[in-house]
Amino acid sequence: MRLFSRMAAVALGAAALTAQAQNISIGTGGTGGVYYPLGGGMAAVLSKYVPGMQATAEVTGGSVANLQLIGTGKPYLGMTMVDAGLDAYKGQEKFAGKAVPVRTLMVMYPNRMHVVSITATGIKSIADLKSKRVSTGSGGSATEVMAFRVIEAAGLDKDKDMTRERLGVAESVNALKDRKIDAFFWVGGLPTAAVTDLANSPGATIQMIDHADLVPAMNKKWGNLYVKDVIAKDVYRGMATDNQQATVMNLLVAHEKMDEQTAYNIVKAVFEHREELIRVHKEAANFTLDKQKTAATGGIPWHPGALKYFAEKGAKVD
Repeated sequence: MRLFSRMAAVALGAAALTAQAQNISIGTGGTGGVYYPLGGGMAAVLSKYVPGMQATAEVTGGSVANLQLIGTGKPYLGMTMVDAGLDAYKGQEKFAGKAVPVRTLMVMYPNRMHVVSITATGIKSIADLKSKRVSTGSGGSATEVMAFRVIEAAGLDKDKDMTRERLGVAESVNALKDRKIDAFFWVGGLPTAAVTDLANSPGATIQMIDHADLVPAMNKKWGNLYVKDVIAKDVYRGMATDNQQATVMNLLVAHEKMDEQTAYNIVKAVFEHREELIRVHKEAANFTLDKQKTAATGGIPWHPGALKYFAEKGAKVD
């Protein structure tokens, strides 16, 4: 009996160690954006509802940095824009020669390109950015990827036609307030806390720059990744009109070698406890089964664990 008890204790101890070993980090973005609070909410949900899992959210430079972390093979989830994810999967652009075996877990929510200035600068169009001081996003972000594509589609040279900074959204807002830059690019959900902060700042009136007309040229070169969209004028204080802009989808991704059951458990927990995430940020209301379409992934393959969950729920991803 004592031998059995010892064997049972050893088995229980091993199981406990296995559970403790299921630690996972979620690559998010800067603290002024939407990825970070949503990632924190996801970490809380996974830690609470996936047996044996301890998840944490990490501040990162954004999509590119998150994909690079997944490429290490360590236990990471990553939030990413489709365009950066596709670059990683194909091993092109910032991932040239370093393809990442990334797989889609879920389509999250639409990411809106914000091209932001204040009325005092006189900037009203992308063409007006010429000879100005412009932040195109932090170096590890997909904001930078998409900003370069918007600038190119407008016929400008990102290196010759402007003085370029590489700042995250919170840093960009502070720099614009201090007039150290004239405008900045940011791709994020609505509302983005840092942009709200700028819009509510005394003595400054926000100026959102239209650029939806550039979407056809962007898609012609990069594939059908972008859509014409609108940021309504009531999203940020001081907007005089709706902002005509470009939108790209966000994905939650993982390494192809993540085991099927873990991927299944993650997707199941996120969808079945979505209401808790909506309380963190309202963009989680976009986490719906009807949005899980292969066309929305840009060609990044699905993880089998995600497909297993969707099949159980009768969701058609094609």
